[in-house]
Amino acid sequence: MKQELASRALNIAIAVNQCLFVLLTLGTANPDEAPSAAAWRLEGEGRLTGRLFRPAIDWVFVRLPFGWAEADHCRKAYESERLRNHLPKAYRNAQ
Repeated sequence: MKQELASRALNIAIAVNQCLFVLLTLGTANPDEAPSAAAWRLEGEGRLTGRLFRPAIDWVFVRLPFGWAEADHCRKAYESERLRNHLPKAYRNAQ
């Protein structure tokens, strides 16, 4: 039960995060891309927004309490998006 509630809370946090990202970019962001993944991708493309936000996001995630801290958060978010880890299993290998 506790694990299910934590999973639901994470799903809600991700949905709110992605919605706010799309709103802040006035609809130019991909609604399915996490801001952390976008920051990594944009920095890799040499874009100023990525160079500014990726270090800031990673700085925040390194300092999270309660065992939530994560080094290289943006890179991991980007890899997760690229590997489609966020999709339900039924969609991951669908042709």
